[in-house]
Amino acid sequence: MSVIQRIRDRGAWIVFGIIALALIAFILQDGVKRGGNAFSNTSVIGKVNGEKIERGAFEDKLALQEKMYGAQGAPRDQLISSVWNQEVEQVVLGQEYEKLGLQVSPKELSDLLFGNNSPLRQEFTDQKTGEFRANDARQAFAQLKKSKNTEQIKMINNVYINPSIQQTLRNKYQNLLMQAAYIPKWLLEKQQADNNAIASFSYVYVPYISVSDSLVKVSDDDITSYVKKHSTEFTKPEESRNISYISVSAAPSATDSTNALNLVLGLKNEFAAATEAQAFLSKAGTDIPYYNSYFSKSRMQQANKDSLTKIPVGGLLGPYLDGQNYVIAKMVGVKQWPDSVKVRHILIATADPRSGQVIREDSVGKKLIDSIETAIKAGADFAALTTKYSDDPGSKDKGGVYEFFPQGQMVIPFNDFAFDKSVGTKGVVKTDFGYHYIEVLAQKNVNPVYKIAYLAKAITASNETVSAASTTAAQFASSSKNAKDFNANALKENRQVMPANDIKQNDFTIPGLGVNRQLVRWIYEHGTGDVSEPTEIGDRYIVAIVSAVNKAGLMSAAEARPTAETFIRNEKKAKIITDTKFKGNTLESYSASTGAPVLKADSLAFSAPFITGVGSEPKIIGAAFNKSLMGKASEPIAGSTGVFGIKAESVGAKASVTDAAAVKQTMLQSTKMSSYRGLEALKKSATIKDNRAKFY
Repeated sequence: MSVIQRIRDRGAWIVFGIIALALIAFILQDGVKRGGNAFSNTSVIGKVNGEKIERGAFEDKLALQEKMYGAQGAPRDQLISSVWNQEVEQVVLGQEYEKLGLQVSPKELSDLLFGNNSPLRQEFTDQKTGEFRANDARQAFAQLKKSKNTEQIKMINNVYINPSIQQTLRNKYQNLLMQAAYIPKWLLEKQQADNNAIASFSYVYVPYISVSDSLVKVSDDDITSYVKKHSTEFTKPEESRNISYISVSAAPSATDSTNALNLVLGLKNEFAAATEAQAFLSKAGTDIPYYNSYFSKSRMQQANKDSLTKIPVGGLLGPYLDGQNYVIAKMVGVKQWPDSVKVRHILIATADPRSGQVIREDSVGKKLIDSIETAIKAGADFAALTTKYSDDPGSKDKGGVYEFFPQGQMVIPFNDFAFDKSVGTKGVVKTDFGYHYIEVLAQKNVNPVYKIAYLAKAITASNETVSAASTTAAQFASSSKNAKDFNANALKENRQVMPANDIKQNDFTIPGLGVNRQLVRWIYEHGTGDVSEPTEIGDRYIVAIVSAVNKAGLMSAAEARPTAETFIRNEKKAKIITDTKFKGNTLESYSASTGAPVLKADSLAFSAPFITGVGSEPKIIGAAFNKSLMGKASEPIAGSTGVFGIKAESVGAKASVTDAAAVKQTMLQSTKMSSYRGLEALKKSATIKDNRAKFY
């Protein structure tokens, strides 16, 4: 029951609240500048402008991230990267705060903690009025001031206090940058002129695609020369490596599939005769867990649900293939249920089934729920008792009501009571969370529902299959001593050699292979031409060879080729077109020699360098505003998509549609927004030593 499961948060928040009080009392006593914890561990994850990021502090924050986001499926490598980026940002910004003298004073921190945006607002909010009880919080701080639980203090510092302090400092810093935004008069006037400038021109256009790519060769020397001329675009901040690899499948064989099918068939008769499906499946084992309740056809996810719902009670369907399972389905029962229900309930929690935390003794919970049932039967107000006693924060403030929800959303005992009982029924139900007193308020749309048991056996690779794949991969690796052997063996065995490029030292994921930190580490422990031992990834074995080591700095020709080749080819095509097709010095002569017509572009805006039917051509639009070309043809101009000859016809200005104040405000807002990129500039200019690869 996805909503009711939120009761676990209540216990956790109470604990966090108590811990937070102790920490805040500790912090308020001494004042705060930048927060953080000190550790005696001397292992260093990295340095930023000489300032160390200690491993102990990093591990603490990583563990906290795993607790907060690991349950949501966030991969560990993403969390490591996230914590690293946070640490780098905190250091580079902290150094700026230090230069500027930015601080969060004890008074500011007090206002932050006890104000409307307090990070502890949830713990000290009146559930009835929604009012934040700041005085209650202050009194609690005084009581907990003597707390010395350093582990709890560190945790709450990382969860609540330090993020609040850092955000406040960042806001101050950002405001300083934004308030420094200024638009001088000359720049405003230029922007207005650019916005209003228009030009008309005639042109002859020969696209680059008119020259076949086969006529233009781009050598490594061409790329190297281009990279040097455009060094800013082709400079890498860190080393990367490329590999090539072959894979040997260890996926289940046809024999493995037959074995799984025979296993299911061998149990079919016993499954059919079993009177207790759940007991049989517990004994025989199944790879599709038994759901001991009912689902309507519309709620089923199976592709063959039309066939499943036609099975008679006690009958079987299958075996059939469902993904990687052979399955036999058995109809256990059929009922008529609504497709959604509305209930209200009071929960007396006894445990959190996911954490194992005991909230109260079972006998205490049972006694309390029985008392509540007695009181309601005697006329007590359900909503009032909910507010006073219920442990479900998802419904407590709504009189215990859950509006219409579908089948299968709640845990089975709760679900079955709500859907199986008639409207108006009240009763006590026990779940893993505790005791519920439930009243069924309304139901909608009655339809057939089905309880189906699935005997499923997965098609898995046998030891023989895995062993054969492992042996084949090992033989390939042992006979491939270098790149020549590697490629020759791949050709002989008809195995495709796949590339994986731009692998960085701290990566966890390899393109095409997925997450495999172990292989990334191997790649950086070896050099060009080294061949790996077989690495198991999913249902295959990988043998890799380091094909390139791309040092930091200017890219090599091989690295830059995918990006640079098109530009270089177009440069060469432009020269061919200019030298062989553009003859004469008028548009008419250009048209005659190229076979391209003379075209007209009217009232094109300087601020929007786009030619209809051609595309974005900023260089050509810029030339159209060159008054020296007024009334005469230009030399051939190499643009983005082809070569142009143009003749400027007129240059002017359109009537302004915005006043100077509006233009200035737009420019000012744009300048202020660009201040948000300041962090990236600080990180780019910082000296960062990243040692994560030594630890992860």
